[in-house]
Amino acid sequence: QVPLVESGGGLVQAGGSLRLSCAASGRTESSYAVGWFRQAPGKEREFVAGITWSVGITSYADSVKGRFTISRDGPKMTAYLQMNSLKPEDTAIYYCATTKETYARTRLTSGVYDYWGQGTQVTVSS
Repeated sequence: QVPLVESGGGLVQAGGSLRLSCAASGRTESSYAVGWFRQAPGKEREFVAGITWSVGITSYADSVKGRFTISRDGPKMTAYLQMNSLKPEDTAIYYCATTKETYARTRLTSGVYDYWGQGTQVTVSS
């Protein structure tokens, strides 16, 4: 059973919107939070946003604050990333991942994320 499955990527023009989904399986039941990361060609993977499963505390990278919104449906074990006002520099493969580390310890921006999805491509044209 694949622990995490992303969907919702695609090609969009600058200024447009996309909504990514991340469906988590039972293997991730003990996780504390879920995060979205992205990796553009030739660049390192970077944190985008994170949210705790239970209370819904969120964390965002400065580059996406005010444009992206992370949310979750706990009973469905599904996380979402609503991306608005997309820019060409948002082009990347987007991954979701789960962590057992707490917000107090890592602000969800770092630490060990132990399960990862296969990624979904987001391409923003200018």
